[in-house]
Amino acid sequence: MELIEHWAIAISGLVLFLTGMFELPMSKRYYISSIPGLGWSADYMTSLYLHYAAAIVFTTAAMFHVFYHGLRGEKGLLPQKGDFPESITVIKSLFGFGEEPPMHKYLLEQRLAYVGMAFIILMLIISGLVKTYKNLYAPDMSLTVVLWATWIHNIFFVLFFLAFLAHMAAILLKPNWPMVRGIFTGKVRLDYAEHRHPFWIAEIEPVKETPVSAVEETQPIEEPEPIIEETDENDLPPEQKKSEETKE
Repeated sequence: MELIEHWAIAISGLVLFLTGMFELPMSKRYYISSIPGLGWSADYMTSLYLHYAAAIVFTTAAMFHVFYHGLRGEKGLLPQKGDFPESITVIKSLFGFGEEPPMHKYLLEQRLAYVGMAFIILMLIISGLVKTYKNLYAPDMSLTVVLWATWIHNIFFVLFFLAFLAHMAAILLKPNWPMVRGIFTGKVRLDYAEHRHPFWIAEIEPVKETPVSAVEETQPIEEPEPIIEETDENDLPPEQKKSEETKE
């Protein structure tokens, strides 16, 4: 489910970024429309409709993420007390200064970045809805409201792009390389998780039975004495009985 949410927001966000740039317009100005297959990018209405389609996916995925994980009580990505000062320690360790503290499932800087990205997405959705409502239902909307919505949308559009670059740049750091696999499969190596996310492993591993202490005294087990059975000569088979008589 988290993979679906992540890629729905990522791909639709990329389409929103490109179509938003094409609406400025920048496609024809920078000869993007001359690239084979991108001739449509110079058409404002085509870019606008694609922008609306991507916005529906983007908004739906974001709202689903909030309500789905909120109702399930999953708060692993929300910041916790002390995250900010500890995140500085983590960032220093990534560049070889000091040691990284043990982590839960998400890194400290991931939790802080999550809140920042969530706020950017929220402002983009609200300002985008105002602009869409104006285009479709209220062409006579107050110019002041339209200008505010446009400025907010443009500012947070730039912030979204910068956050995206920071998100991608984090992958270039060597300690984060093992996480690339999780972007596509949802899994990471066990040795990596045990080394960097021991608190997470402790939460998800099954509870094991407590072994008996090795120093606990135990009573020695007495072996039973062997039972010797007596056999009457009359019970012996004839051949063995004859053999016994010969010995005598």
